[in-house]
Amino acid sequence: MNKISRAKAELPVSERLLITPMFVFFIIHSMQVGVGILGFEGYIAKYAGFNSWISILIAGAFLHLMLWMIYQILQDSEGDIVSVHRIVFGKYIGAVFSLLFSVYYLFLALTVLRTFIEVIQVWVFPSIQIEIFALAFILLVYYMVIGGFRLVTGLCLISTILTLPLLLLKFFPIEVGVTDYLYPVIDASILDLLKSAKASILGFLGIELLFIFYPFIKKPDESKKWAHFAVFYTVLIYLVTALVSFLYYSEEQLKHVTWGTISLWKIVHFPFIERFEYIGIALWVYVIVPNICLALWGASRIPKRMFVSSQKAFIWLFCFLLYIFTVIIDSRQGVEKLNDMANLIGFYVLLYIPLLFILMKTVGKWRKKNHA
Repeated sequence: MNKISRAKAELPVSERLLITPMFVFFIIHSMQVGVGILGFEGYIAKYAGFNSWISILIAGAFLHLMLWMIYQILQDSEGDIVSVHRIVFGKYIGAVFSLLFSVYYLFLALTVLRTFIEVIQVWVFPSIQIEIFALAFILLVYYMVIGGFRLVTGLCLISTILTLPLLLLKFFPIEVGVTDYLYPVIDASILDLLKSAKASILGFLGIELLFIFYPFIKKPDESKKWAHFAVFYTVLIYLVTALVSFLYYSEEQLKHVTWGTISLWKIVHFPFIERFEYIGIALWVYVIVPNICLALWGASRIPKRMFVSSQKAFIWLFCFLLYIFTVIIDSRQGVEKLNDMANLIGFYVLLYIPLLFILMKTVGKWRKKNHA
């Protein structure tokens, strides 16, 4: 049996575990919209000012291209990222690259969890004990992940539906916004726009999880349109969020605002709700849980594929590591460094996709010919 055939044989996914193509929309969108959207405006405006909404469009176009490449890579390998690395790099070097992807997914889970705890510390419970909250949260995540990929997919669906009403709240800051803040329309250089697009990458990370859940899609070819629609929808939400913030804050004000979206929730007033930001943060738990569950499931799935052992054992191990590192990072500066690292590593992971695409088209085809 040649290497291509072995890679396929190692991926027996039961019919009852498969998801329909439409659910790819909810998975990708849920992974992309997380803690990043709560305060990304200040990061992107640092380089291109209020012209940085153009950078969101540039980042969106880049993501669509990367998504197309991912589908091409996976179709050629007829497997997941473990199969791809084995075909391109061989058994041992490929295993190293696959394990690095596992660590990367776990790092994403850590970034989301620790950043959300920071949000709770700043806005809700300043004296919260990280150790207790992290333990409770991770036990909840473990319970969800252990239920399997279909359960996590259901969480993504619920997350998308429950957070839709929050989009309507953009109306409140628009009412008091100043359109003059957006002028002149194009005032930044191409280099500044590209720097701003790079700074927005953390908010868009998530499409690379397709590398691991691709074999769980029933009729994966039909999922392409749903995946691209998810990226388009996510870019649209980020674009609207950025424009609303730019209408409400001046550039000088935005420099001193860490959580732009949450700060905008403070101006939302209803006769029966005084502090809506508490409600918004509480609802955001339904966004964060699928984020962490997807990343943790992806991280534990890779070693299960490589070592053909129980995924449950790796979930336990990664939950333990997640708890340890969450507790270790105990300052605002540490959280900022964590987000900066996630943004940088995620950017290089996205740049790795075109390289993998080229290698798969060259080395992969060569190996297919030699093992035909």
